[in-house]
Amino acid sequence: MSLNTLFVCCIWLYLFHYSVEARVRHYNFDVEYMIKKPDCLEHVVMGINGQFPGPTIRAEVGDTLDIALTNKLHTEGTVIHWHGIRQVGTPWADGTAAISQCAINPGETFHYRFIVDRPGTYFYHGHYGMQRASGLYGSLIVDLPKGQNESFHYDGEFNLLLSDFYHTNSHEQEVGLSSKPMRWIGEPQTLLINGRGQFNCSVAAKFINTTLPQCKLKGGEECAPQILHVEPNKTYRIRIASTTSLASLNLAISNHKLIVVEADGNYVQPFSVDDLDIYSGESYSVLINTDQNPKKNYWLSIGVRGRKPNTPQGLTILNYKTISASVFPSSPPPITPLWNDLNHSKTFTKKIIAKMGTPQPPETSNRRILLLNTQNSFNGFTKWSINNVSLTLPTTPYLGSIKFKLNNTFDKNPPPETFPSDYDIFNPPVNPNTNIGNGVYMFQLGEVIDVILQNANQLSGNGSEIHPWHLHGHDFWVLGYGDGKFNEGDEKKFNLTHAPLRNTAVIFPYGWTALRFRADNPGVWAFHCHIEPHLHMGMGVIFAEGVDKVKKIPDQALACGITGKMFFNQGHY
Repeated sequence: MSLNTLFVCCIWLYLFHYSVEARVRHYNFDVEYMIKKPDCLEHVVMGINGQFPGPTIRAEVGDTLDIALTNKLHTEGTVIHWHGIRQVGTPWADGTAAISQCAINPGETFHYRFIVDRPGTYFYHGHYGMQRASGLYGSLIVDLPKGQNESFHYDGEFNLLLSDFYHTNSHEQEVGLSSKPMRWIGEPQTLLINGRGQFNCSVAAKFINTTLPQCKLKGGEECAPQILHVEPNKTYRIRIASTTSLASLNLAISNHKLIVVEADGNYVQPFSVDDLDIYSGESYSVLINTDQNPKKNYWLSIGVRGRKPNTPQGLTILNYKTISASVFPSSPPPITPLWNDLNHSKTFTKKIIAKMGTPQPPETSNRRILLLNTQNSFNGFTKWSINNVSLTLPTTPYLGSIKFKLNNTFDKNPPPETFPSDYDIFNPPVNPNTNIGNGVYMFQLGEVIDVILQNANQLSGNGSEIHPWHLHGHDFWVLGYGDGKFNEGDEKKFNLTHAPLRNTAVIFPYGWTALRFRADNPGVWAFHCHIEPHLHMGMGVIFAEGVDKVKKIPDQALACGITGKMFFNQGHY
């Protein structure tokens, strides 16, 4: 047998094995409002199949997920975004209203069908209005195929979905943000771990200096913390994802080091830390060794970072099974680093580098876009803008408009690719006014794009906020971070040898973040701040590439606006 014939046979056997092992996993999701007690008080929340958070999806690499999503909200549309899944070949399943699909109307069912092609820690969430703030989210875990093992060993696994929780509903928040003058949503009332937290009491009140009373939780109460039960002298993987609406968080476990091994579904060079900063839209895997005194239990805590906190820590317990889970830890919970200790945050972030063998970025790019984040005013309404354009979405999804070359559905003038070189990022804008727009950054298929995210001062007074930016449809290489204003000389500082691959990256106050990605996934993709009120106020842009290569889009994805009328006239319905 020749080498060529042997090679072809090996490939055929591999593909045959792969096709046998991969499977279609079917889910029926009913999105609805329900009354729950996530922080021990009754609230109306949004959930799936009666669950809050929604059910955890678990699949293996190569599997197809077929999720029939039925909207049972009665008075509003909905969609779900599968955060971190690149949707290669299925851009219509990205779950972004007015971008990849029409909102699913009350009573309708939409089938999301897509392949999960990489292992990792992901999640899903609503991407219509501010439904994520109402609780529309859940975990999505993709394992390696059976027979394949991770490069790191662990004996057991936990999954933590972190969120913040408001007592005002998302509709009230939206109205306030869109009012004149703007009414800010404020800080969240509670931090939740897997949908559980405590309001106006603390499970650690006996051990900390607080005015909050000790929580008196009854057995089986839905707001009681989920305990992490461990055996001594084992290694556990903890998957952590943040779907917060506003809060940046810090996570720590008393007396236990965290060894970071995964970020946003990509392996990183393992490193050890005492605590971990996690911004909205990010996910991590950490390993812990249960090598502490097995006659004690230990606190796991999350606290607010990056904003002056007015929200108590979220807490649960790491229980060594050698003693009762009802035994409180003997020491106070870990103290969250000061909210404005940016050096702590930057030190952690810069430790994240790609694991050896991770594809590295091309040495050069074809195109550079500089995006300035600013807070502005439009006819008296407070907005967030990118290069002085505040994003407002069209009524016809971009994917259909571009695919079918429709006119007058969105602004065909491309958005600005840079901002004035003399812009002073350290002071309020000289011109506080912004424009409203919905243009698209169009890329050639295969182009290598550099994006420089530049942070600036807020609209009035002194201050600059943290913004975690999330890219749909791609991962990007994080080439570097810098303080102050980006200039050409900063390119020499780019990390081209072990740049980590991520789908979400933070921009620090008065700083810049440099990203590089290859526009190799035909479709239309959102790129936006993952802080829910910031996106609602216009902090995002739209990327598109190779839309003519997109194969048949399900009619139902485009059954609104001009495409809906077009399909109706053609007799598709």
